[in-house]
Amino acid sequence: MASKILVPSLGESVTEGIVAAWLKQPGEAVAVDEVVMELETDKVTIEVLAPEAGTLASHEVGEGDTVEPGAVLGLIDAGAAAAPADSAPAAEAPKSEEAPAAPASEALSPAVEKLAAENPQIDPASLDGSGKDGRVTKGDMLAAGAVTGGTGSPAPAAAPAPAPKPAPQATEGAEKRVRMTGLRKTIARRLKEAQNTAAILTTYNEADMSAIKALRATHQDAFVKKHGTKLGFMSFFVAACCQALKDIPAVNAEIEGDELIYKNYYNIGVAVGTPTGLVVPVIRDADRMGFAEIENTISDFGVRARDGKLSMDEMTGGTFTISNGGVYGSLMSAPILNPPQSGILGMHKIQDRPVAVNGQVEIRPMMYLALSYDHRIIDGKEAVTFLVKVKDALENPERLMLGI
Repeated sequence: MASKILVPSLGESVTEGIVAAWLKQPGEAVAVDEVVMELETDKVTIEVLAPEAGTLASHEVGEGDTVEPGAVLGLIDAGAAAAPADSAPAAEAPKSEEAPAAPASEALSPAVEKLAAENPQIDPASLDGSGKDGRVTKGDMLAAGAVTGGTGSPAPAAAPAPAPKPAPQATEGAEKRVRMTGLRKTIARRLKEAQNTAAILTTYNEADMSAIKALRATHQDAFVKKHGTKLGFMSFFVAACCQALKDIPAVNAEIEGDELIYKNYYNIGVAVGTPTGLVVPVIRDADRMGFAEIENTISDFGVRARDGKLSMDEMTGGTFTISNGGVYGSLMSAPILNPPQSGILGMHKIQDRPVAVNGQVEIRPMMYLALSYDHRIIDGKEAVTFLVKVKDALENPERLMLGI
């Protein structure tokens, strides 16, 4: 009896996946829990395992197909042995013998035959033909000597043909077509859906990063010695956002049908770039973590995201997202929401700029901050207040670390 290979649960808010690749073909033996195919979602690539040992009987879906949780991907003949491979090599089809090239005297064109008749002193069979399969052409006859042009008089020498203009050559490598991966197509579709569904608005501010830079410079060595990881900027931002989310709960809410769901837990998604696209692993209960735990978690996510080792559970359940475009040099941007969340904070490049401090112009390391939010849930006053609270926390990191 055939056993079904089903699409596994794809996690919260993930309703479909794309068949990325079949790793087993019909007729091949499979072991229980052996990976038989890969599914891509907008969050992660999932390995689908064989539910039983046997022989893969069929693919019910093809690569590139979109499937929903519970759909049948393929069938396994449980307990059946794979068909033995044919050990005898397939007989080679006999090579067709190439017909010998026709002698130059055969298969002459009408023009050559006419010139040969008018110029018996030139034997076409004695010429090395420049045509296909060594055939003699009219040009070969003309080049062989002074042949007559049909009136008994020598044919006038042909005027040299003008050198042909070289055809314009396309620049090598000017274009390259690459089929979009399932992950990229899903990311594109979901981002567009976010723009079409949510009323996205972005508000901006800037933060003076002087105090954080000074604190890191003072305590970095001791922090690394004690915790085995560097004190980065992300832990300050995660802590600042958790504090601000508690004060402005609408930014931590989402819409479900005609209801607003306010969440009293703080799962912060951290956008990580990978060779296959952007993924957003989630730091769960980030408000309960210390700076060292946050830094270690983010570091671990970064390594495993690049290796494609993140699990679906680690990619779902986020209530708010932080995206750091500054690591790539971005000075300012308006991030797109990560549905169904209602807010996302964009970090940017720290840049020395002249600013007014107590009536004096000083050069300070400044960062632009951007909060994109769903205006259906969050009012402008709430969004601006949230961002100001994040700014104040970043500019007073000692209070942030003390939780005051």
